[in-house]
Amino acid sequence: MSSLFSHEHWMKQALFLAQKAFESGEVPVGALLVQDDQIVAKGYNQVESLKDPTAHAEILAITSACHHLQNWRLEKTVLYVTKEPCLMCAGAILQAKIPKVVFGALDSKEGAAGSHYDVMREHRKIFVEVLPGVCQKEGEALLREFFKTLREERKNGGK
Repeated sequence: MSSLFSHEHWMKQALFLAQKAFESGEVPVGALLVQDDQIVAKGYNQVESLKDPTAHAEILAITSACHHLQNWRLEKTVLYVTKEPCLMCAGAILQAKIPKVVFGALDSKEGAAGSHYDVMREHRKIFVEVLPGVCQKEGEALLREFFKTLREERKNGGK
């Protein structure tokens, strides 16, 4: 799986999707799946807009990739996501057989790729290569700004 582009190149595109989520009032997480230097699917959090707790960026990107590639096995893809996947998303990554996950911001409370849990590398038949911290500062800054704005809105009688 050689790449003409750097991990930072793809992560910046995922950050663009995270910004789209932010602007939609969603937790700013973006994800994309790349195969052979081509984006095969994109997703960003849409939990609030779809009223669906499973509408995480990773899940939406995985579903889209499966439809696009006409295969539930995504064994030749790399997932780029702006925040460490949660347990639900880690399970979907394992089920889809995605061999590599590159993410930005760590999630010490819910992260399932090494920060809190390590389900993608722990006692598994399928080993997922995990590369954390790519464009980490940008992802963390976006998350901080989102939650700061949300707190201010709630304090001022909004949402």
